Amino acid sequence: MCGSLSMNKVLQLGLQSSVINVAKFLVVPLRSLRVGSSVVGVGVGTISFNKRLMSSATAKSRTFFINNSKGKELKIAAAATGRNCHQMVGANAGSDSDSDEMGNVQDDEKQIEAMTVQELRSTLRQAYALFFSLFLLPALKLGLPVKGRKQELISTLRLHMADESSGAEKKETTSSTCSESFTTKRKTRNKEEPTEDDCNGHGERRVKQSTEKNMKAKAISIDRKSMNKTGKQESLLKEEEATLTISSEVLKTDENVSSSSQSEPWTVLAHKKPEKDWKAYNPKTMRPPPLPEGTKCVKVMTWNVNGLRALLKLESFSALQLAQRENFDVLCLQETKIQVKDVEEIKKTLIEGYDHSFWSCSVSKLGYSGTAIISRIKPLSVRYGTGQSGSDHDMEGRIVTVEFDSFYLISTYVPNSGDGLKRLSYRIEEWDRALSNYIKELEKSKPVVLTGDLNCAHEEIDIFNPAGNKRSAGFTIEERESFGANFLDKGLVDTFRKQHPGVVGYTYWGYRHGARKTNRGWRLDYFLVSESIAANVHDSYILPDINGSDHCPIGLILKL
Repeated sequence: MCGSLSMNKVLQLGLQSSVINVAKFLVVPLRSLRVGSSVVGVGVGTISFNKRLMSSATAKSRTFFINNSKGKELKIAAAATGRNCHQMVGANAGSDSDSDEMGNVQDDEKQIEAMTVQELRSTLRQAYALFFSLFLLPALKLGLPVKGRKQELISTLRLHMADESSGAEKKETTSSTCSESFTTKRKTRNKEEPTEDDCNGHGERRVKQSTEKNMKAKAISIDRKSMNKTGKQESLLKEEEATLTISSEVLKTDENVSSSSQSEPWTVLAHKKPEKDWKAYNPKTMRPPPLPEGTKCVKVMTWNVNGLRALLKLESFSALQLAQRENFDVLCLQETKIQVKDVEEIKKTLIEGYDHSFWSCSVSKLGYSGTAIISRIKPLSVRYGTGQSGSDHDMEGRIVTVEFDSFYLISTYVPNSGDGLKRLSYRIEEWDRALSNYIKELEKSKPVVLTGDLNCAHEEIDIFNPAGNKRSAGFTIEERESFGANFLDKGLVDTFRKQHPGVVGYTYWGYRHGARKTNRGWRLDYFLVSESIAANVHDSYILPDINGSDHCPIGLILKL
């Protein structure tokens, strides 16, 4: 391969302390840069890197020379690291006549204009191959297109030639540094050439090593002097480094926020069309302090468990831990999906202290619906259903009512309007009205606390995607109007919305598409209380961190 130097342009690259002939591993075909009998010089501008990733102190211009068979040289500038910059030199870099010839060739725009489109493209491809072979960089990052009209290709060559000329002053300083460093390194290399005498004794080797250290020190000194000349560049580098540091801090903060949003997605506002003052519900920061010790109150929790047996089988769920953590007095359940024959067996598994439990099971459809109330406070009385004789409402086990000293507590699971809204008419014309009348009847003697899965996101703030669910069960205009007319307009108060008027807090997330991980949910579970005791509500809260169902528990602390 070395014998073909007369027929090829050879790229020479100085590495470390010696000049390596790159012809041993890269031979540039002559035809790629020849145009008839003339040679065209291509000036390629310094590769641009992101300043934050590579400072100007480490990205300096290197010049390479391509020699043809006639001895003419083509100069190509490329990016190099600061350390190796002092080691770069062309084989004929000291030739003034050759340098002048290169300048004349580069400035000869007429030769460029005389090139055909194919010749221009071939020249640019040669530049790609040259840089890609040396630096293993994607050719696209050089900014040299090989497609387009002739005038565009000519403009590209002129542009990079102009870039090199405009940076002459800066390159002069760099060239001076490189020349001085190279001279020093060359002297060191000459003194380091082993001789027969050097190989005969350890003393000469020590002298040689000492000389090498001294010469390296001089080279470092020269580098420092050169850097002093470019103090402005150092100042800019410091500013860039400071900017990079700040960016890193911001990135770390973003990572922490991202980590927090993954572990506690409910803390991130998730809504398709949020209003200006809306906030995401965070129980860690939005719950009031505990009541003073000795304050008489009752703590009620409610949860649609979506199958009690399945919940109890989960290894990740512990009823005991939940009771110890929340210390509730009463627990209301919906969608238990158990049958009458299973009640006694379930009772045996109840936590000690919660000795009073009341279960309503579906008899029209086994393993469906179902509600319950589990309490450590013994109630005065218990009712199942609405009490209306011959009513179909009481066949699905959707209502359990217990009476305490100062209020009635109703655990209910409101029928879903179903796929295709098949039960929408039944829901708004029969069920809602029957439940409303039942509540009004109870209120004649005591205030009422209505809780459970009411299967309605009442307002747009109560659902992630209101526009996309206009005809979805639980958010139809009919259901929302019925919710208002039969419950809120009849004197019941939505305790969570009263306490948190502009807060987005969901209680249900569908299993599809990982809705819970992104907090794309619905608020379907409520505590509605009679207006007469609304002021006694100390806290109405959501526990979105408790898993085990597609719903999460919610709670109410009511002062007595």
